[in-house]
Amino acid sequence: MKSISLGQYYAVDSPIHRLDPRIKIVLAVLYIVIVFLCSNIASMALLLVSALVIVLASNIPIKIVLKSVKPILFIIAFTAIINIFWTKGEGAPLLDLGFIQIYSKGIVNAIFLVTRIFVLIVGSSILLTYTTTPISLTDGIERLLGPLKKIGLPVHDFAMIMTIALRFIPTLMEEADKIMNAQKARGADFTNGSLIQRAKALIPILIPLFSSSIRHALDLATAMECRCYRGGEGRTRMKILKCRASDILALVAVIAFGVAIVCINIFAAPYLPF
Repeated sequence: MKSISLGQYYAVDSPIHRLDPRIKIVLAVLYIVIVFLCSNIASMALLLVSALVIVLASNIPIKIVLKSVKPILFIIAFTAIINIFWTKGEGAPLLDLGFIQIYSKGIVNAIFLVTRIFVLIVGSSILLTYTTTPISLTDGIERLLGPLKKIGLPVHDFAMIMTIALRFIPTLMEEADKIMNAQKARGADFTNGSLIQRAKALIPILIPLFSSSIRHALDLATAMECRCYRGGEGRTRMKILKCRASDILALVAVIAFGVAIVCINIFAAPYLPF
């Protein structure tokens, strides 16, 4: 649970940390689109290089970054196995055991899928949560969605809800960890038994966790009311968001990277084995 990256901010000084939060949100969206545009081995290799560049530019230890992937290792392994054993390709299979047939296409699809998920988690977590404080993320979302205010949408409330949700994910994970340790000290078993039995064993965790989350919400609401919070109306900001040359340069670099990926997919595909 401590490996959950959503809502965690790693406070160091880096070029990515200094970027405008609006630009980082746009970069994260563009990067996610680029991840799904990669369709051959050359573009995938370039994608891995870009993920390494992002990690190095963020000054975040690689150990911390890899921990963000740990919670979804089961999903990655499961989807890779599904692709390896259920994808049929042309020609003779690499392994034929009668009821099990493994083709090269299945292995390639599994590698591509694992790479996409890994880069997606690493890139999005670094560009947003690890390098952006919740307050900056709220301001960035609100400014980006500002034009929607003209049609009556509560943009500030929406941005605040999203940011508070991200902020309290690590808190709830920590609460769940404490509750699990307390239940284990009382003899609770969460690892043995059938799937239904293990699911029933989680009930003593979920009820206190819901109670704790409601208590946190009430305390937060009381604190906001005591500070005369009335939404975004008439609100002033200590730091005014301004795009600098480094922000524009980062945006141009990601766009150029996306164009390079598209060009590789179009022109290099006939010369690549897969």
